[in-house]
Amino acid sequence: MAVDPRQILGAFLTISMFAMLGNMIKRDHFDAYKMSLQMQSGVRLKKFEENKVSAITLLSKGPWNVDSQQLKQCWTKPVSKDTEPSKGFIVFSLTNGPDHHLSQLADAVVIARYVNATLVLPDIRGSEPGQKRKFQDMYDVDKFMRSLDGVITIVKELPPEVTSRSPAVVRVPNGASEDFIVKKIEPIFRANGYLRLSTYFPSVNLKLREKQNADLALTTCLAMFGSLELKPEIQELVDMMAGSLRTLNQKSNGCFVAIDLRTDVLEKKICKQNGFKKRKSCYNAQEIAEFLKKRGFDGNTTIYLTQTWWHESLNFFREIFPNTYIKDDLIPADKKGAFLKAGSSDLQRAIDFYICSQSDAFVPAFTGLFYGHVAGRRIASGRTQILVPSSPSPDFLSSFVSKKNHLAYSCYC
Repeated sequence: MAVDPRQILGAFLTISMFAMLGNMIKRDHFDAYKMSLQMQSGVRLKKFEENKVSAITLLSKGPWNVDSQQLKQCWTKPVSKDTEPSKGFIVFSLTNGPDHHLSQLADAVVIARYVNATLVLPDIRGSEPGQKRKFQDMYDVDKFMRSLDGVITIVKELPPEVTSRSPAVVRVPNGASEDFIVKKIEPIFRANGYLRLSTYFPSVNLKLREKQNADLALTTCLAMFGSLELKPEIQELVDMMAGSLRTLNQKSNGCFVAIDLRTDVLEKKICKQNGFKKRKSCYNAQEIAEFLKKRGFDGNTTIYLTQTWWHESLNFFREIFPNTYIKDDLIPADKKGAFLKAGSSDLQRAIDFYICSQSDAFVPAFTGLFYGHVAGRRIASGRTQILVPSSPSPDFLSSFVSKKNHLAYSCYC
């Protein structure tokens, strides 16, 4: 039977129209998706971006870890002590940035609860003599006081009748045991009723503690993970910077790696290898860059370094990872005066701490309290891709994660 040429032409046109329609739908869909990636991130887009990142990462896993699940809080607020009258006052200061602040705060709260003292809101001391700021200049004071309401009594200032006296100064090792509190602190507090705590760090130990008083364990969890937050203005800046890191480079699929690497610290450290364990305590920029390449991170990876100002020793790093940013690149010009000026190192470390806590992967170039507390925050939020070049784990995961021996695992499960 003869076929009418017009029927062939009609069929061809019909197929072509369906093909064009399919392409339009496909193109419109991905154009819209691409546009969403190009949106400027701010506080309003933070949760949207983080949820979207999870979906993107699942499509293209690469070196990113997508298997982590957010843990659930397995601690409750300690029983209220509102009915017990306070027996005196404890004062203390926060020093050396948010990583030390968390430890100092937890020690003070635990001790105040145990001896039934009123805790005076601490001030924040800088690294130079005379540098001092109020607690509320960095942290959310209302959140802090609400979270500990009923657990301990907190006042913003000492009453006039106490300020004329000199407190008994007690040096406290970080993470002091109940036995230390009973023998070394409580007798002095009962005799004086007015203490100044000075926390020192004989070692960095954020691992799980055995046989800890249950009430003190709950108080520690609350102080470490449920009481301290940045004041809203600083948190908004951190969220904006993290949002920018997710959107500045479209080829990174909205993910970024945060690396605690500062040239001023490296200049003071001797990064020698431990002959017995064949591990190093710190790594320079070139070593970290080579480590990331071996782990599968390519030149399109977005990197955040905790360096404040660019240093020529980092040029090699940026040659391998051109999408590398520091605070000077990300903080808006109208805010640099407040955050990057001399004497603002505590604010700079606060920015570093919270960006490192919410990045998709975190790499510490050196060990220490900053690494330990960032690891704790990340474990609590399910961001367990913490890569340590010296880790014996086959995937270089932090032993805090691979062995689940960080104290965060006693607070989240």
